[in-house]
Amino acid sequence: MGKKLVLAGVLLGLGGCAAVFDGTSQQISVNTNPPGAQCEFTRHGETIATILATPASATVQKTKYDITITCKKDGYTPATYLNHSGVAAATVGDAVGGVLTGGIAWAVDSGTGADNKYDSVANLTLAQIVQPSTPVSSLPPQSATEATKKP
Repeated sequence: MGKKLVLAGVLLGLGGCAAVFDGTSQQISVNTNPPGAQCEFTRHGETIATILATPASATVQKTKYDITITCKKDGYTPATYLNHSGVAAATVGDAVGGVLTGGIAWAVDSGTGADNKYDSVANLTLAQIVQPSTPVSSLPPQSATEATKKP
């Protein structure tokens, strides 16, 4: 009985598999074409990270909620990337761990966000804003003699 109690204490002390192996935060790199864009990471309408100029990366806390990455640069239309929250590979270890220890590990991982992951790289292309050309109707009118002159 004493050995089982010690073993249970050791297993409880390990926490969740994903928390141990993957952690509760993650670094996300952002590349834009063209480079030099400013990007904002939002979750539920709140800013959780900012990049001042791409390419660069930001560290975010992992949760079960998606992150929207919006990048802006003067002369370009903003670009958006929806980074979906997925299941971390180490969470499978929680399921394999058995009912007691697996359930405890899953609870730890779920409570800390460690059982989630995001794409580690986001690539965005910003479209250049094209300035409209001057319409013909806005050009100054020519005099009748200029229009009829032949070279």
